[in-house]
This record gives sequence, structure tokens and C-alpha cells, in this order.
Amino acid sequence: MGRAARTIAIWSPDWPVVTAAAAAGLDPAAPAAVLASGRVLACTASAREAGVRRGLRRREAQYRCPNLAILPRDLAEESRAFEPIVVAVESLAPGVEIVRPGLCTVSARGPARYFGGDEAAAARLADEASAAGPGDLCRAGVAEGAFAAALAARVGRIVPAGQTPEFLAPYPVDVLDRPDLADLLRRLGLRTLGDFAGLPPADVTARFGADGGFAHRLARGEDPLPPDGRTPPPDLVVTTHLDPPAEQVERAAFAARPLADQLHARLTAVGLGCTRLVVEAETETGERYERIWRYEGVLDAAAIAERVRWQLDGWLTASQSRAGQVKHRPRGGIAVLRLAPDEVIPHGGDQLGFWTHGADAEAAERAGRALARVQGMLGQPAVLTAVLAGGRGPGERIRYVAWGDPRGPLEREAEETGPWPGRIPAPSPALVPPSPVPAQLVDDGGLPVAISSRYAISAPPAKLRVGEESPRPVLSWAGPWPAEERWWDPAARADGTAGVKVRVQVATADGTGWLLISQGGRWFVEAVYD
Repeated sequence: MGRAARTIAIWSPDWPVVTAAAAAGLDPAAPAAVLASGRVLACTASAREAGVRRGLRRREAQYRCPNLAILPRDLAEESRAFEPIVVAVESLAPGVEIVRPGLCTVSARGPARYFGGDEAAAARLADEASAAGPGDLCRAGVAEGAFAAALAARVGRIVPAGQTPEFLAPYPVDVLDRPDLADLLRRLGLRTLGDFAGLPPADVTARFGADGGFAHRLARGEDPLPPDGRTPPPDLVVTTHLDPPAEQVERAAFAARPLADQLHARLTAVGLGCTRLVVEAETETGERYERIWRYEGVLDAAAIAERVRWQLDGWLTASQSRAGQVKHRPRGGIAVLRLAPDEVIPHGGDQLGFWTHGADAEAAERAGRALARVQGMLGQPAVLTAVLAGGRGPGERIRYVAWGDPRGPLEREAEETGPWPGRIPAPSPALVPPSPVPAQLVDDGGLPVAISSRYAISAPPAKLRVGEESPRPVLSWAGPWPAEERWWDPAARADGTAGVKVRVQVATADGTGWLLISQGGRWFVEAVYD
């Protein structure tokens, strides 16, 4: 495995909260934070001075800083605001690759030769990026590989050639951004990248699999691609023509979703995964736009569509530099959209979707066109789809997104969020009523089953009555699972969604399973198992 190429990373600190604060018209000096999965993702400098840190839960962050403003994350806005920065960097160093909004990389070879060395090139690119962005000064770092360069940018360091492994060694394994792997490594006594990098590569792959081998190469400062990573064949490029040309992000993004599915299907069919994606667009006036997105891993269909949506937001929405000049908005609608895998690796594939081949795929496409027409008549929010997200109760885990919008962030939230103490165990119930149904749960003596101050059941349940129906004998039960929710939120206390909730599962003699919830001394049916 060879050493990774010298790379310059341009990083804008606290990008999610910088863009969220600007969109909300909030003073950049005010304490504010953006949350993801209930934890602090980014915060302002004044919030850090008050003790707020990345990874804190909302309750702890607000305890440390009572006047902390909690802002919603808007990935589309982050991408829109980052586009002028990418354009500014690209004007000095072609071949910019976006890792995520707020972080981009470029090969150091050309800029270093032109500007007289790594340090001069990094300083010039950082100055140009800072002048184009809305936040604090952008930082630049240089090292072998995008992963090490991004860490170097956080401390504004130019790592000398050949010293990247030594630079990475003291960092904790958490910077690999693989929570499960990091937790396992810590339990094995491997707390730093240096400890992890010291293991034999063959043993790492045998013990931790392909993703572990990928992370191991990152920790060693090596090229993260396996030796058989290669340039994709040209027949994998997918193209769609928009007639009439799209001038709105929603319409262009709707066309991009099946294109992302098509590209992913082609890659899967030949056993490949995309790690670097080229998004190209041509307008009706002949303008051509191109942007490269890099991903540390394999892009699935949702991740491809997500990045295309972010990029379309950056192109089709007018952006402003600090000078206040609107820049880089196409003069016409997008007429051609093209996706090209620029770098691929062998990949075993993913679980197939419900619609995959032949008539089912055609039916899905017809349904999509019909839903798009409904949106065109009634507006984008008129057609919603359900996405599983984080939460304790089954109803709380449902979020609705507009048809065609990226589902990836919420789907990843469902996978990554946790631990959600008080969440009911699997399997999930099949039926969730729009609102909880009143119920009565009594013991053998006919007395109501109550929940004590220690969250214990007063007596084993004997009968369940749902609404006005006849009582049903209870054969078995499980629980309770208590949860104290949103006690700090006045609005939640006012509408009754705050307080202690205790959930119990019961099975009745008719073969039905019930998920009951006790709140305020009353029982309700929250969901039904089939």
C-alpha cells in the first residue's frame, strides 16, 4: 500500500452553526448550537466559552449555557453557502473535491509548485476561501491524504512530507468517525490511531473486515483505496435530459433521484462501489457546471441523491460573497444532468430495494411521475413519505419528508441515534393509531393497575379494556419501560407531551399484542402488534 498523495484541505470551523445562524439572522457572537440526533454537532465560540462541547446532549448543553440558542440543521443551506467558497478555491487550484459542506480538498502538487511551497499555497487558498465565506477565517492544512489533511486543517498545520503517520498517532480513534469500531478498539486497549496503526494489516482485515481495513489505512496515513481500486469504465455514466429545463431545485432534484438509483444499480451489477462522484449539469444556454464529491466509504443510492441535491442547491440558488455580489447562478434552467463515478472500488453490494426489476421498476417510475404532478398542482409539502427516525415510542419515530427530498439524514439518524433509554425492544408494532386510544388495565381484584414513584407496576395485569369494547383477559405482559421526556420544555408541558411515560406490553387471550402507555395516571393504547 503506497503513501497517500499530498493534499490541501480547506475547512471552515463550525460550518453547520455558522450557516444556521446566518439564515436565522442571529448574531454570530451569540451562543448557539446545531444538534444532530439529540447531540451538539457544532456550536459558536461563545457557546464553547460557556462549556458547550460537540457530542453533549441538549439537556447538558443548555445546563452549561442557559441562553444557548438551538438551531435546526439545514444541509441544503450549508451546501448553498459553501458553493462560493469552493468556486474561490477552484479559481486558484482546479480539481477541488467536496468532502462535505464546510470541508473541501485539492491536490497540493500544482498549487505548491505555483505559489512556492505547501505553506504558501495553503495560506493563499485559505485567504481566498475566507474572503468568499460567511463565517470566520477558513483554515488550511496539508498532509498525506484527505483524512490527515482535514485533521491538519483543524489546527492550521502543514505536516512535513513523510511525517503524516507521526502526526496522526496521538489522535483518539474517535476521529475515524466509526463509533462502533472506535468503541471496540477502546475495549481492546487501542485508544489512539498510533495504537491501531501498529497492528498488522492482514490481522486487522481478518478481525474487523473491509471497513476496518479501510480505517486502518487511514490511521497509517496511507492511500485509503485498496490496491485494486481503479478508474470506472465509461459505460457507467448516467444522463438525463430535462424538458422543459429545470430552474427550481425541487424539480431538478426529483429528476436526480432516479438517476442516482440508476447509477447505483449499474455499479452494483458489476460489483463496484463509488467513492468519488462527478456531478455535471448543462443549461439551456450552453453553460456547463461540474463538481466533484468525495466520500470516505461507498456511496449508496441515497447518499448519491443527497449530494446531487446539495449541489443543485448550490448552483440554482443565488449565493453572495462577503462583498455582497451575487455569483455563479446559471442564466438558464438545467437541461442535462449527468452523474459519473470518478473513482470506484470492488464492493459486494447492498440489500436490494422493494422495487428492483422489470415491471415493478416501471410502476415505481409511473408512480413517481404521478406524485410529481400532484406536487406541481398542490405544492411540494402536499406529498409526504414516512421515514423511520430516532425516538422511544413507535409514533415518535415517524418523520415525514416531502416526496423527492433526501431521506438519508433521517434514515442515518435512525441507525446512529441512541441509546434512547426507555425505548421498547424489537419487534416493532404493526399498527400505530393517529392518537393514543384510552384503555383500562386492571388486576385480578378489578383494581386499576398503577405505576409507583419508582416506576414499578402495582400488580400483574389481568384484564384489558380498550375504549368501549369488552374486557380481554391478559395472558402475559412485559415491562415497564419508563421515560421522563421534555421536562425542561414549557411548550411540551403545556400541550401534555412532557412528563413521565411508562410503556408496557401485554398479550390478550384473542392473540393480540398491545403496547400500552401510562401517562398522568391513565392508560392508553399506543400501538398494536399483529
